[in-house]
Amino acid sequence: MDDPPRRTNNYNNDHFQLSHKVFGQGGYAIPKYRLLLLGLGLLNVVLFISAVVIGINCITVKQSYLHSRHPAAVQLFTELHNLLNNHSDLFLAEEEANRNFEATVKNHAMLQDQLKEKTIINDGYVKQLEALRTERTTLINNISALELSCGKCPIGFIHFNSSCYYFSYSESSTAKKNWYGSRADCINRGSALAVIDSPEEQAFLSNNIRKMITGRISWESGFWVGLTDIEEEGRWVWINNVTEVESRYWADGEPNNHGSKGGEDCAVIVHNSANPWKTRFDAKCQDHELYWLCEKVDE
Repeated sequence: MDDPPRRTNNYNNDHFQLSHKVFGQGGYAIPKYRLLLLGLGLLNVVLFISAVVIGINCITVKQSYLHSRHPAAVQLFTELHNLLNNHSDLFLAEEEANRNFEATVKNHAMLQDQLKEKTIINDGYVKQLEALRTERTTLINNISALELSCGKCPIGFIHFNSSCYYFSYSESSTAKKNWYGSRADCINRGSALAVIDSPEEQAFLSNNIRKMITGRISWESGFWVGLTDIEEEGRWVWINNVTEVESRYWADGEPNNHGSKGGEDCAVIVHNSANPWKTRFDAKCQDHELYWLCEKVDE
């Protein structure tokens, strides 16, 4: 009986060839769809790189085209950019200037307040200086009075020739008395109302009154002296019983015995810069209150 044909070798050959096609030479099968995906991925990378290169070239070409075909537009854009930068700088400078201005205004207001304070302080110093000057003048007058007195006169009296004189104004510029009160004060001081019996004494008393009383000449700023016409109208007699016969010492129109009630019977002396001799007025002994002048004769 003939043996059946052997197919073993053919089967093995066919199987080997199929395996070789499917698995390849390494014996590992690579599906066809994976190869396809890999090829597409590589293609995408190539296309992306190409797009980037083309975009860069387009920008370069556009810039070159813009520079070559529209240089004025480029210049305008450049100037616009510069203007924007300048505007920003100007805005910042304006803000800084506003801050500096506000600071300057505040500083100016502060300086004005300081100036007002210093003005007030300065006014106070001026007033103090005036007060000190007045006090200095008073002290100088007192020193002069003491020097003139040389120990011969009581405190507050000024020495001249053989007499000591007291001017009430030198002690108080506000205290005033009528003629009778003035006479009583002189007596309490060991003296009497002044008796003027020489041109030298007249000049001395007038000059001292000038140092004390300034301003408009008026009998209201005068000094009582010991001269009256109480006993007999029109006959002026000193308190030492000496009748005054000189008329040149009376101011123009004096004595005028002004007033119907009581008349003006007591004498007042002032300083007259225009005429140092015409220094006397008559006034009401009881009603008028004035400064007074005492005299103490050296013993």
